[in-house]
Amino acid sequence: MKLVVVFDTSVLFSAIGWKGKPSQCVQFACGGRIEGITCTEILDELADKLSIKLAFSNQQIIETIGSLQIFLKPVAITGRMTGLCADPKDDMVLECALAAGATQVVSSDKKHLLSLKQFRGIDIVSPAELIRLIEATAPA
Repeated sequence: MKLVVVFDTSVLFSAIGWKGKPSQCVQFACGGRIEGITCTEILDELADKLSIKLAFSNQQIIETIGSLQIFLKPVAITGRMTGLCADPKDDMVLECALAAGATQVVSSDKKHLLSLKQFRGIDIVSPAELIRLIEATAPA
């Protein structure tokens, strides 16, 4: 069974700004080893962070988001699911995962998302945990 994964904004941001485990996770989606899912709201938050924290130009943001949209399948969310998490911005990640029928949410947010461990049957894991899971399920 292929893993269906929603990356939160922090993982996407880290994957773009640096190498390491978040980048490796996103590359698994890019290469088709897992199915990556996103929504407009996550990509909008990512665009804001790229502009503010990494000083990306509008053109760089458009190109970066566009490259993600090539392999991250979009799902629509309503934004009506609220109060799911201590951080209201994380509600969109959980709603996206639910709408997509995701098997995992991948997050670096230890305080809010990772502390949940699971949401309605969807595992919430760190990038390192996702890599271990992918490696454990790889065909021999």
